[in-house]
Amino acid sequence: MVQERTLPTFNTANVKITKEEGLRLYEDMVLGRFFEDKCAEMYYRGKMFGFVHLYNGQEAVSTGVIQGAMRPGEDYVSSTYRDHVHALSAGVPAREVMAELFGKSTGCSKGRGGSMHMFSAEHRLLGGYAFVAEGIPVAAGAAFQSKYRREVLGDQSADQVTACFFGDGAANNGQFFETLNMAALWKLPILFVIENNKWAIGMAHDRATSDPEIYKKASAFNMAGVEVDGMDVLAVRAVAQEAVARARAGEGPTVIEALTYRFRGHSLADPDELRSKAEKEFWFARDPIKKLAAYLVEHNLSDQEELKGIDRKIQGVIDDAVKFAESSPEPDPSELYRFVFAEDE
Repeated sequence: MVQERTLPTFNTANVKITKEEGLRLYEDMVLGRFFEDKCAEMYYRGKMFGFVHLYNGQEAVSTGVIQGAMRPGEDYVSSTYRDHVHALSAGVPAREVMAELFGKSTGCSKGRGGSMHMFSAEHRLLGGYAFVAEGIPVAAGAAFQSKYRREVLGDQSADQVTACFFGDGAANNGQFFETLNMAALWKLPILFVIENNKWAIGMAHDRATSDPEIYKKASAFNMAGVEVDGMDVLAVRAVAQEAVARARAGEGPTVIEALTYRFRGHSLADPDELRSKAEKEFWFARDPIKKLAAYLVEHNLSDQEELKGIDRKIQGVIDDAVKFAESSPEPDPSELYRFVFAEDE
C-alpha cells in the first residue's frame, strides 16, 4: 500500500449553499456515477470497443469545478482520456456521450472520437486527449484567446475561464511545465486541475516524482497553488470558486491538486491487481456521493426520499441514453474523409 498523504481539512461550517445548489451538485455526481456504471455493463456486453477509462470515485472534482464554480457551456473545459464525466458536467447530453461511446453518428464527436476523444464546440468542451498531457497546451490556447479578445480586441464579454483537467502522471511531462510558465507570464484565465488519484496506470505517483505534492510546483512559476480533498465536492467547489474569481479578475492561473481515487482499474481492460485491498477500502469509505448526501440530510437541505427520487430520475436518463445510442445510425462511410480539415458548414 502506497503511503497516504494527510488530506486537507475543510470546515463545512463556512459553506454557504442553497438547497437548489446542493441538489444540482448531487444530481451531477449521480449522473456521472450511473453513466459510468452503465458504460461498464455495455462494455462487457460487447456494445463498446477499444479502451474505456471510467471516472468512478472522482466525481467530486468534475462536479465541484465545472458545476460548482464555472459557467457550463460558456467557460471552456479541457479533459483527458477519462473524459465522459467532464463532458456530462459541461452540459453535453447523456444521449450524445453514450452514442459517441457506441460509435454512432449522433455522438458528440459524430462517432469518430469514441471513449477518449469527446468533443463539443457547442458546450465549449475542448476534447478528451489520449496522449498524456496533450490537452494542457490546448487549454492554454483557449485561455489566451479569451484574454486576447478582452484586452486587445476590447470584447468585454470575453471573460471566459478555462479549466484544464489532467492526472498526476501528466504533471511529470514537459507540457505541464512549459504551459505553466506561459500561463504565469501572460496571466492566463486558466485552472490547472490535477486529479491525483495516486496511480498513473500501474505506476504509483510517489515512486514517479521527486516531490509528490504537485501543487507546490506552482510556486516555481510565481503562481497560486492549492491542494484540496478531491473526495469532498464542497471543498473542491470552494477552492475552484476562488480560483475562477481570480482568473476572471485578470489575476492569472491557479494550480489545484485534488487528492482523489478511482474506484475501478485504470481501464476496463485492467484487472486492477496492483493496488492493495487496504488502500481501496480506505478510499471506498470516502465515497464523494455518500458524503454529499449525508451533508444535505444533516443540514436539512434534503432527505433520503428526495435523494432517492433524484437517483430514479437519473437512472431514467441513463436508460434513455442507451436506447438512443442503440437505435442511432452508424456513421455513413461516404463521410469518412469529413472533419479532417476545417470546412464551412
